[in-house]
Amino acid sequence: MSLSKQSIENLLDLVEIKISTLQVLDREDAREMKCLESCRDELADMKGQGKTQRRRGRPPVVANDTHALPTHH
Repeated sequence: MSLSKQSIENLLDLVEIKISTLQVLDREDAREMKCLESCRDELADMKGQGKTQRRRGRPPVVANDTHALPTHH
């Protein structure tokens, strides 16, 4: 079965939201967390990202990046 890039991105977002809200309180929760992390990794592989975690929002500002912050004189 083939999924579009947009579908994979949407599924990744949903899995990451679930991971971020899951509170591991017992073995069952730990199993669910492991399953979700495995699912995230599989989706990331399908998207071509490997096992890197996606971060939403702006990229971090690099100290030497002169284009990152405007300078006012």
